[in-house]
Amino acid sequence: MPVKKMDVSCLVACTAALSLGLVHCASTPGAAPEDPTGPREAPPAAAGTIAPAGPRAPMNADPPPGPDTPRTSYLPVEDKEPFAAVVARMKAEKPAVMKRHQTLLDERYDLSNRPAQGVTMSRGKPVQAGVRVKLPKGTTWEGLAALTPDAIREQGLWPRGFLPLPHANHPEGGMVFPKFHIDELKRQTARDLTRFDLDFDLPDHVISEFPAPIYLTTRPDLGDVSRGQLVTIDNFYEIFNGILTPKQLEGLRLLVTPFPQMQFNATADRRSERASLGVACFDCHANGHTNNAFHLVGDTRPQEFRHRVDTPTLRGVNIQRLFGSQRALKTVEDFTEFEQRAAYFDGDIVIAVKKGINILDRGHQVHAMSEFQEILDFPPAPKLAVDGRLDPAKATPEELRGEQVFHGKGRCGTCHVAPYYTDNLMHNLRAERFFKPELINGRMATADGPIKTFPLRGIKDSPPYLHDGRLLTLEDTVEFFNLVLGTKLTAQEKADLTAFLRVL
Repeated sequence: MPVKKMDVSCLVACTAALSLGLVHCASTPGAAPEDPTGPREAPPAAAGTIAPAGPRAPMNADPPPGPDTPRTSYLPVEDKEPFAAVVARMKAEKPAVMKRHQTLLDERYDLSNRPAQGVTMSRGKPVQAGVRVKLPKGTTWEGLAALTPDAIREQGLWPRGFLPLPHANHPEGGMVFPKFHIDELKRQTARDLTRFDLDFDLPDHVISEFPAPIYLTTRPDLGDVSRGQLVTIDNFYEIFNGILTPKQLEGLRLLVTPFPQMQFNATADRRSERASLGVACFDCHANGHTNNAFHLVGDTRPQEFRHRVDTPTLRGVNIQRLFGSQRALKTVEDFTEFEQRAAYFDGDIVIAVKKGINILDRGHQVHAMSEFQEILDFPPAPKLAVDGRLDPAKATPEELRGEQVFHGKGRCGTCHVAPYYTDNLMHNLRAERFFKPELINGRMATADGPIKTFPLRGIKDSPPYLHDGRLLTLEDTVEFFNLVLGTKLTAQEKADLTAFLRVL
């Protein structure tokens, strides 16, 4: 079969690469070391130029190469530093790394706990209210909306919270999980996803509820099938036996089974103190939704251009035709296979062999996993009619006005088409029109490129927003698109639009 031929050639290529000793770091060769206690942001680079990035500091890295050393796409393979020394060094660096990132968050956002009145997620967690992105001193949202993109860029007025959000340690990267998920996983399975070098960065009140409810397209009569539990390898059979088909149950088993990953594996090149079985698909896509674990996309080089990615929900994948924020994979089967073959290992097929690539059988395992993913439904939306539009008998006047803004002046409905509020396409917002490229904590703030149109059904259950989570609330999102699209909404129109988004 063609798949088997591809598997073999992949393994042969990876084994050959290992034997050749590909040891240079893909992150940022040739860069000067970055002081973790130094300034939070580098000075702005001149328009159209690229500032050098700080290096990733993997345990196996060679000494920093010179300025003329060419970049390489590969990560280091050889173990060049004792694991105990790596742990000691990165633990010592951790306070300064986290302090620098927290300073960035505090300067960009209002992180206070200010829930909206009477608005909750599906299981009752309060939805945060208000614009949280901080404006440059002396500016207003109305004032910014009156300026051209060129004027905002030249005057340096683009709000910092609208710039791409770096990883908590962008040069290092890797999966980072919220503490509440780590604690529950340890309680159920005794498996530990704690990193010795980094902690999760956003406060609990600004991210999605945990554990999230599970709704099935096949059994809408059951409501939340999870019964308020985090679904793991420890309890999936008890919860779902008798509800799923044998194939779906097998798919779910694989989705909650841990396999080796870049930071969590059995080699000495990891970021967990103890050797790890790895991570499961549902460690990020908790209960088929999200726990907001973040990572860096594996499909970009060099390191400073890799996007932070906030784990998207798997709800409603049955109606989607593109997968991955930028990869444009065409089926959920492609996405499932790609994640464990490549994304788990930063897109490096060489390091994947060393750490334990999991080669799934397409006809049985991948297909079974996709069968379960494709019955994950959106949460109920009682105010929507069968066509996805508001039922006038159930909606408030504010929500009805917001729907008109959404499909009219706000231009949201151009891409987010009812009933699921996606056009299944990709669009380039060209937000780089509003700011000059600059290096920020190891992340090059520049053009994002085209991003898929994510569905907006159930959007209040999925904060923060945009692919990298830079927008903490729906109000932030409205302000961002008001500037990017130049719609010049009034304060009342913004409030109405937010009210509409909360009932989708």
